[in-house]
Order: sequence, then structure tokens, then C-alpha cells
Amino acid sequence: MQFHIMIKYLFVVLLPLTLLGQRQSFDKDLFDSYALYKEESLFNRRFKHDQIRILIDSLETEKGIDISKLGHSIQGRSISMISMGSGETQILLWSQMHGDESTATAAIFDIVNYLKSNKSILEKIRVHFIPMLNPDGAELFTRRNAIGIDINRDALNLQSPESKILKRVRDSLNPDFGFNLHDQSKFYNAKNANKPATISFLAPAFNANKDINETRGNAMRVIVKMNTVLQRYIRGQVARYNDEFEPRAFGDNIQKWGTSTILIESGGQYEDPEKLEIRKLNFVSILSAFESIGSESYKSATLDQYLSIPMNDRKFLDLKIENLTFSYLGQEFKVDLGIKHKEIENTDHTEFYFLGKVVDIGDLSNYYGYTNLDAEGFDFKIGKTHPKILSDFEQFKELDFKSLLSQGYSEVSIENLPPEIKFTPFPMNIIDVKNIRIPKNNTIPQSPLRLEENPSLILEKEGEVIYAVINGFVYHVKKGENLIKNAVVK
Repeated sequence: MQFHIMIKYLFVVLLPLTLLGQRQSFDKDLFDSYALYKEESLFNRRFKHDQIRILIDSLETEKGIDISKLGHSIQGRSISMISMGSGETQILLWSQMHGDESTATAAIFDIVNYLKSNKSILEKIRVHFIPMLNPDGAELFTRRNAIGIDINRDALNLQSPESKILKRVRDSLNPDFGFNLHDQSKFYNAKNANKPATISFLAPAFNANKDINETRGNAMRVIVKMNTVLQRYIRGQVARYNDEFEPRAFGDNIQKWGTSTILIESGGQYEDPEKLEIRKLNFVSILSAFESIGSESYKSATLDQYLSIPMNDRKFLDLKIENLTFSYLGQEFKVDLGIKHKEIENTDHTEFYFLGKVVDIGDLSNYYGYTNLDAEGFDFKIGKTHPKILSDFEQFKELDFKSLLSQGYSEVSIENLPPEIKFTPFPMNIIDVKNIRIPKNNTIPQSPLRLEENPSLILEKEGEVIYAVINGFVYHVKKGENLIKNAVVK
């Protein structure tokens, strides 16, 4: 082989591999250095507009950052946009159009912190962030805006000022790419996978036929690049959202209006109730998307790669108990039990506690749990209420909870319980004596397992308590392993 031909061959073959290695190094560097850029003032999901406003105001004097005051929400809260970069390719990101979907909002400020000190990525792109489109909803940590409109279903009627702002910005910028940032339920999984769908993507359809034009195809290709990155950190935990056309939705219409639109849904992750790990994954994947757009490396992705991402499914539970045997009216049954936890907020919508409920009973063989417990071979009993009534909460705190659980007790009654106490960090439920009602004298006893009930279950083996399930959390009594986030007041 002639020397110049060999050099050309090596260039053609090895350059793509070199660039691939550089891109892998890029996302790894992002992942490893994330702590340097994390916005520490945002440490949970229930932050408010004032916290975001302070962060945006602090950027006004930063060189290379432009702050645009876009308008106000229905209740008069400001909506602003942060713009950075000098490139020709325009990228628009909007978050928290649903007020209780805040994971990506926090990630935006992590990304801004990164871009402030790593400006080379901005040479070929200009990015625009609307961190909080629905500040009124964020104040109450609720999906809709102050008059009850779902902003993401107001792309055509434009009855909300927040909707008008997003439409006006989209039309004025005419961005090449748009990132529609949301949160989804933690109970989604990638179809047929026993892991949660931590991140789900969608390149929304722009018509009822779900056609793929260049605009939508480019969105799909960017998603492929983001999925490739995420598989290195959460293998098997990325899914693809249903692309049924929704004519009222912003994502579908912005795709229709010519902006390649990428929907990102932040779902669930193990032991991550505040979604801080998922926030980090947003940081890594979105910045990796910026890199692929700036370098145009996304163009090498194929539509088949996008279509190979598994579909979203909703088969996850907080706790799945398998093979639970119980007796009722003289018959014996073996079932699986599905339990989910609901977040119960305080009046300020700043903190929450968990309330567990039985959501399904029967054959749950195609469901998965964040926690799984096999009850095969165990004797099942409903937890007992301790016969002694305590006078106050201080007495309750002094109890030997492991000893009580080992005796099959799951609840303790308290006579003078302050009304503000709704839950307890200790592994035992409380019965507020004031709430005790005399049960009706039914001729047919209730089943020991009931839907929508708060579960208190005891699993024994040879007369010894091995597991206690309190408020849908597991306590391994024999080992002393306490996985109970909180118990509740009944």
C-alpha cells in the first residue's frame, strides 16, 4: 500500500474512533466533575419561585449571559430566560411548565454553572433556558397553573400568559432544537425490564400519522446520542414515551412549527426520593446533547436506533410482596401484594411524608418492585395494636421498637397526641385515641387484605417474627435492618 493511501486509510478509519473516544471522555468528565457545578441552593424538589428569581438575578452581571424578562404568570410572578453562547444553532429549553415537575429546573442551573466556566461548547450553539414556566404551580407544587389550566394543553388556545410567553419566544427565536423538560411517575419502567424508567424520551409526532420529516428525525437522532450516554450510567433504565399525536400539546406543535423537539421525562431511581441522582443524569445527558448538536455528531445516529429504545410501561411498585398466603372465610389464598407510597405534603408545600397503600392484590408476576419480598413459607398475620395506651409522644419515643415488632405489634395508641403530628420517623404506626371509632358489627368479616388500606403486616417463621411491613416499608426484625422511611398516625 502506498504511503499516502495508507495515511488516508488510517485517517478515515481511526478519526471516528478518536472522536468517539473524545465524546465518551466528555460525558465521563461531566459525570465525574458534577459536584463542582451542582447548584447547592437547590437541594430538594419543592423549591419556590423566589429561590429561582434570586439565582437568575445573580447572573445579570455575568459576562456572556443575557437575561430576558419575558413577562409574568397569572399571579404576577416573573418568568425569565437565560441565554448563553455565540453560535448560529439556536437551542431553547423550557422546564416546569408543570409546577410539580422540577428535576430539570434544578439541572438547568447546574448546566449554567458549567457553561460559565466551560465556554468552548458554546462556540457553535446559543442556548436559551426558561427554568420555570409555571411559577404559580411551583408555589403549590401542583401540575396546573393558577386558574387550573394545564399549560401543556394550551398551545392552540393560548389562554394563559405562560402559554403566550412560550409561543412568543418560540416564534421569535425560531430555534433549531427545543428541549421540553418534565417529570414522570416513578412507577414507569422500560417495557419488560425490572428496573425503573429513570429517563424517558420522546420525539413528539407533528401529525396524527406520526410521520417522520427532517425536523422530527433530527430530534430522534439527538435522543439516540443521549441514550448512548445514559446507558453507561443507568443501563436498561431508559425508555421511549408513546408518540400518539396530541394536537393541543406544546411539544407536538413546536415539532410541527419546525423546531426539532426532544421531550425528557425524569422518572424514578432507587433510593433517590428527591431525584438528585436523576438531576445529575439530566446535567450529563443535556450537555452531551449540546456537544452532539454543536459538533453535528448526532447526524450519524439512525432512526432505527431511536425506535429500538424500549417503550415506557407502568409496571413498577414501591413494594412487591410475592406468594403471600392468607385465610378468609375458611379458604386459603396465595397472592402477590402491590404497595405504593403517596407523598403527603405539609401546608407550605415544602416537605412531605410517605403514606403507603395497597394498590393491587392477585397475580403480579409481570410487575416489579423497588423493594421485593418473597413471603413463600412465612406465616402471615396482621400487625397488632399494643394494649397499653401511652399518655404522650415523649413516651412513644422511648419505646424499644425492635422488641415490640418482634412481638407482632405494629401500632401504639397515644392519648394526648398533638394534632400537627401526622407521621413519625420511628418504625411503628401511632393510633391517635381521639380518632378511634367503634367498628360496625358486620355479619361477614372483612378480608385481612384490602385495597387502599395502609398495610401493617407481620411475617413469621416457626413462631418467630422475621419481617414487619409498616406503612408499606420493610423492617427485617431478625437482622435489625430498618428500611422504614416513616410510619403514620391513624
